[in-house]
Amino acid sequence: MRHTLTETWSGLRRNASMTLAVVVTMWVSLTLFGAGLLVAQQVERLKDDWYDKVEISVFLCVEASRGENCVQGEAATNAQRADVEQALKANPEVAEVFYETREQAYQQFREYYADNESILKSASVEMMQDSFRVKLKNPEEFQGVVSAVKGMPGVEQVQDLRKILDPMFAWLNLARWATVGLSALLLLAAALQIGNTIRLAAYSRRREIGIMRLVGASNWYIMLPFLLESLIAAVGGALLACLTLAAVQQFVIVGRAEMEIRTVRWIDWSNVGWAMASIALVAVVLSVIPTLIATRRFLRV
Repeated sequence: MRHTLTETWSGLRRNASMTLAVVVTMWVSLTLFGAGLLVAQQVERLKDDWYDKVEISVFLCVEASRGENCVQGEAATNAQRADVEQALKANPEVAEVFYETREQAYQQFREYYADNESILKSASVEMMQDSFRVKLKNPEEFQGVVSAVKGMPGVEQVQDLRKILDPMFAWLNLARWATVGLSALLLLAAALQIGNTIRLAAYSRRREIGIMRLVGASNWYIMLPFLLESLIAAVGGALLACLTLAAVQQFVIVGRAEMEIRTVRWIDWSNVGWAMASIALVAVVLSVIPTLIATRRFLRV
């Protein structure tokens, strides 16, 4: 064991600059990898929270409506409204149905824009619409509800909040995959750098390796110092990456985001811990596999 530790220290000292380069590359690539994992978890939390609140709004015709299902100059009749309500409640995908009159809509409008007098002056009760707010059992299944009432008499418009949320989540997913893709390229660069570093170290000690093979030393006994060298470099990069993610969680998420944006359920330390465990696993794999490949040719007598 003393020989292994001595050889490991000797290798790290000889290749100090390359080892430092490996640590920095691993640090940056593993940080991006962990950030991609955290972004993915944050996106899933947003989806769970926001999609659960998705409602379908069915707006009924008013005098000023120009929809295909509306009679110009006439609002939806009580019979038409009852038919729409019955169709919504009979749909198996619907959990709850709320009816909102134009007066109630106008009151909510006034509360929402209470601080903007110019907007309040430009609106009136007649401009509002009666509507049904539909809560779904499964937010992913909304097309059946939309198609069931979209063409009914008295219905001017059916609005689904997913049309607003889906583009936003598409951009968030794009950011997530861009981060993961960039980290994958950097991880590949780190793996190649580890392989080159170990290959140079093994080449400089090729005579010693040859002698050890001739006297019967096992492959694992010969490779162990090189494995420890790469593992130390990888662990150093992984430790710095974990500290970086912890700093982001503490100072950006907990210290700022959670205090300023309370309507969002942010990732917590359990998510960060899972990302750190993934970083440690990837670091070990990236240190072991390139080392085994790089030293294989030098183990032949």
